[in-house]
Amino acid sequence: MDLNLLRVLDALLQENSVTRAAGRLGTSPAAVSRTLARLRRAVGDPLLVRAGQGLVPTPRAVELRDEVADLLRGCDNVLRPGAGFDAVHLQRTFAVQATDLMLSGLAGILTERIHQEAPNVDVVFLPEAAEGGPALRQGSVDVELGVLGPLDPEIRTQPLTRMTVAGVARSGHPLFAGRIDARRFAAAGHIGISRHGERLGPIDSALAERGLRRRIAVVVPSHTSAMILARDTDLVALTLADWLPGTITALGLRTFPIPLDLPAIDFGMAWHPRNSADPGHRWFREHLAAAVRGRPHR
Repeated sequence: MDLNLLRVLDALLQENSVTRAAGRLGTSPAAVSRTLARLRRAVGDPLLVRAGQGLVPTPRAVELRDEVADLLRGCDNVLRPGAGFDAVHLQRTFAVQATDLMLSGLAGILTERIHQEAPNVDVVFLPEAAEGGPALRQGSVDVELGVLGPLDPEIRTQPLTRMTVAGVARSGHPLFAGRIDARRFAAAGHIGISRHGERLGPIDSALAERGLRRRIAVVVPSHTSAMILARDTDLVALTLADWLPGTITALGLRTFPIPLDLPAIDFGMAWHPRNSADPGHRWFREHLAAAVRGRPHR
């Protein structure tokens, strides 16, 4: 049955009057009378019959009154974006693609935040293995988090925060014996971080402008392995400034500003537009954004 027919039927059963039902619906009494005729044919019952100057419902109409009202409320909840959403009832798993450094800083606080509202929501963190949007388009990833590279044209994005890069070395490293300038920084042995084995980046370009060059003694695929290697050697690694200071201290490491003019790094999140209006996905994105912007310094 046409949903508009149900709305007219609901108004008629609530008002017991064609005129008042028309006023409630913002239409004319003639239009409501025509719809009432259609309803009578569809239901096989007169629904409202004349009694003196007014109309009274038939027994069938009385039976339908609450049922029709409940049905319309249910339809409105389905059709109204986000209506009826309650995180406490959400049972869902979200997949987030992120670097291990972002994961280390966010997994704990994000899990704590979402489980306060939705104890049955799980999160799966995936490595940066499928950049560019295909995983978002295919649905294997719900949100891509980090430095956003080239994406499929339909992908939605949201900027989250801007951070700077810092150097990190073991607390007893000879670098900390004096002022760390560009020359001393370049002279130290370095750890490169690249899943593809790449050795050069913005730091090397900035050093080259000063006529300097660093030696990248080893390349590892993750920030976690770089920090552990820096803890056990005299090699220097990179991290995000003011990110996970408690972990840095616990590993016996120490951060320092890089003595070069480097651009800040923009972090954001990306998702496929099919999830934009989904209330559960939107709720999860809001918590993810709050976790990033809250900068969980642990």
